[in-house]
Amino acid sequence: MNATAVAPDSARPNLDAGLGDIGLYGFLAVLVAGLGFVGYSIFTDATAAGVSSITFLPFLLLFVALLIALGFEFVNGFHDTANAVATVIYTHSLPAHVAVVWSGFFNFLGVMVSTGAVAFGIVSLLPVELILQVGSQSGFAMVFALLIAAIIWNLGTWYLGLPSSSSHTLIGSIIGVGVANAMMHGRDGTAGVDWDQAVKIGQALLFSPLIGFAAALLLIIAVKALVRVESLYKEPVGNAPPPLWIRGLLVLTCTGVSFAHGSNDGQKGMGLIMLILIGIVPTAYALNRAVPASYEAQFHASSVAAGAVFTAHAVPNAGPAPAAMPVEAARTEITRYIAVHKFGPTTLAALGVLSNDIDRQVAGYGSLAKVPAAVTRNIRNDMYLTSSAMKRLAKEKAVPLTTDEAKALDGYKKNLDKATQFIPTWVKVAVAIALGLGTMIGWKRIVVTVGEKIGKSHLTYAQGAVAELVTMATISAADNFGLPVSTTHVLSSGVAGAMAGNGSGLQWGTLRNLAIAWVLTLPVSILLSGALYVGLSHII
Repeated sequence: MNATAVAPDSARPNLDAGLGDIGLYGFLAVLVAGLGFVGYSIFTDATAAGVSSITFLPFLLLFVALLIALGFEFVNGFHDTANAVATVIYTHSLPAHVAVVWSGFFNFLGVMVSTGAVAFGIVSLLPVELILQVGSQSGFAMVFALLIAAIIWNLGTWYLGLPSSSSHTLIGSIIGVGVANAMMHGRDGTAGVDWDQAVKIGQALLFSPLIGFAAALLLIIAVKALVRVESLYKEPVGNAPPPLWIRGLLVLTCTGVSFAHGSNDGQKGMGLIMLILIGIVPTAYALNRAVPASYEAQFHASSVAAGAVFTAHAVPNAGPAPAAMPVEAARTEITRYIAVHKFGPTTLAALGVLSNDIDRQVAGYGSLAKVPAAVTRNIRNDMYLTSSAMKRLAKEKAVPLTTDEAKALDGYKKNLDKATQFIPTWVKVAVAIALGLGTMIGWKRIVVTVGEKIGKSHLTYAQGAVAELVTMATISAADNFGLPVSTTHVLSSGVAGAMAGNGSGLQWGTLRNLAIAWVLTLPVSILLSGALYVGLSHII
């Protein structure tokens, strides 16, 4: 799978300089401090929520699960480092050891300011029944299987120097778990995944590299027409850095791509860590106990408005009246609707019963912070069920709604999500540290592929700047829309587009290997995670 490197020795950057003793000690210090902060945060959150103790086995599962989840982000960091640093290294804008530390720091910042939208977009791909049972053996098998499968594929492609997509890998792993779970319960494998969400994400992953290639090709053609400085489109002379202004642009785009990568890719581990915490320490993490004081009043008002819509559109004489339908029967109906995607005559009545019951409990306790430990998981599950059903209703447009009715349901769903979709600060910090530190380790293999093996000549200043600009813009736009696109695919395609636009030629052997890896990522990760899920379900 290896192609011949093309960078002449005189222009090839020094890729062998390490972090040095100071860098190594700093790396270890941040690692130890991060682990300590995670442990302290879990302890204080559990204590504040009234958890007196965590027994040995759940604590061990929590430790292992968090270690694997943060390990995925660590591998993601060094697997995807090339996306940001290859261009600044091969244009001699920054020394390699400085570039990876710089990139790691801005990956950290990107995670810290992320919105969380991508995190819950990923989680919504998982089967609802497994999310509701995340603290069970099936829930642990789910989390372990998809994370281990993603790590295995990422490490394999990294070893071969192939910049494949961590996003593709994780999504394939999630689909594999969903399909395996459905088949283990005697259902069609297609019932185990939210295919509407999967298609939406798949389209983003498919079209983003095409956009990267086309945008980079067109941009470098435009730049060549507007900026007539020949040295920008030729190989660097020796190890001399580029002119100050182009060097500044390259460092700026490296910074932007690192930041955008952290804000997008860093979120993928956050949602999974929240599932782990909800499963093992539900009292502290199943509900957002830090909502504003005004939340309960807003929630009650939106519940009443949504309940009126459910009642108005419920099918008359299709079953017991909403007031007479037992809560458990309503819960069963909503679970059925989500699982088989078939709207029934009692679905709206069941939603009305469940929404009324949630409102009654929240009002009875006075606030989410006062919900007792014994019922925290149940309320959270009912909220998640109701929100998922309303999401499906909106997609299917099964019920004709007026503008005001649609607005009422949308407001109610947002209030439900405020209570269940949140990321504690310490989770962001832990993921940011794992991703940032991972950026500084093991980056060389893929940097060489991006810098030397995509085009037939050494990367020029203009090619590096164009590829980074396109990548930064694409990933930032995807983050705003809550879409998990592949930084790897966009950057690699951007470099190829810039090479083609500059007439530098492409190494088709490398592009073939990249295409094979990209095509195989989904099916391999689906099969791997599905097999791991079946095996772990019998072990845990």
